[in-house]
Amino acid sequence: MKQKGAMNDLEKQLHYPMGDALPELGQCITVAPGVKWIRMSLPFVLNHINLWLLRDEIHGQQGWSIVDCCIHKEDAKAQWETIFANELEGLPILRVIVTHMHPDHIGLADWLCKRWNAPLWISATDYQVARFGCMGPTAFGGERAAAFFAAHGLNQPDLVEQIRGRINYFPSLVPSVPEQYSRMLDGGTLTIGANTWRCISGYGHAPEHIALYCEALNVLIGGDMMLPRISTNVSVYEQEPEANALALFLQSIDKFKTLPADTLVLPAHGKPFTGMHIRIQQLHDHHRDRLADVMQVCSEKACSAADIVPVLFTRALDLHQMTFAMGESIAHLHALWFEGKVVRHKDSDGVYRFLVCNATSPG
Repeated sequence: MKQKGAMNDLEKQLHYPMGDALPELGQCITVAPGVKWIRMSLPFVLNHINLWLLRDEIHGQQGWSIVDCCIHKEDAKAQWETIFANELEGLPILRVIVTHMHPDHIGLADWLCKRWNAPLWISATDYQVARFGCMGPTAFGGERAAAFFAAHGLNQPDLVEQIRGRINYFPSLVPSVPEQYSRMLDGGTLTIGANTWRCISGYGHAPEHIALYCEALNVLIGGDMMLPRISTNVSVYEQEPEANALALFLQSIDKFKTLPADTLVLPAHGKPFTGMHIRIQQLHDHHRDRLADVMQVCSEKACSAADIVPVLFTRALDLHQMTFAMGESIAHLHALWFEGKVVRHKDSDGVYRFLVCNATSPG
């Protein structure tokens, strides 16, 4: 969800050490000793993802570890092949690390692992959820997603039908995952080359997102948990219909407050930046303001999540964006519900609606 208001002013509070430099397709930019930045295109409104190469050595063999993979598509494979030819200094890929199970991060993991006979490193939760998503067209989305969103007020027949028909979305972007993996755990460490990287778990955006911090380099690979220009999507979906995702997300980003203020953050989207502590406060302020907006609307009438979408998102949304917007609207309503600031009831039409406590609904 893009922040409302003076987004440019917020961005000016951060610092971009690389300036406006962006890696060309099939090329890298070195952002820290032994750390290379790759940027690949995505066919979405959020049109790119950042991937990382880390200089590594395992059992005496020199090489590289990859962090995140891009979705499974042929032009991404071609970009990887160009990088393999031009950026690896003649060394192999030794390990594939995935921060979380979303398609732009794990989509090509199986191809990369097989291509280099390299192991996958990921959290256990995200591995299992991704593997479930690959099992068939009914794993995610489809009828269950349509029914879930309908129960939260999304009742336009064309949208419901499109969501119902969206049964192959995850497998089309992530056709398979490796059959085995090595588990990353919160507080655990990975020795990557000469450096130690600490795993920091995060929740609310993905089941068990893992960011990586290297004290020696003062670098955080933040994945989707710490983005400079947009706020991370925080959603509730049909798999966990009564989650308190927003509270989990805000608690998770507070873990980064223990890191130095001048940490170089390598985000999954946007440019590498410093000013992480400022960014954490910006995100708290952003969600506080959006929650206040939701409270105001719910004090005037009982609202479904579909009623809240135009409160949080003022631009036109395509189907892909609408599923995110619905999930995020439910997350904001649930945050208020879990705090006891709104009550939830299910109307005779089968739709959940939320009303500020002690407010009187006109209906």
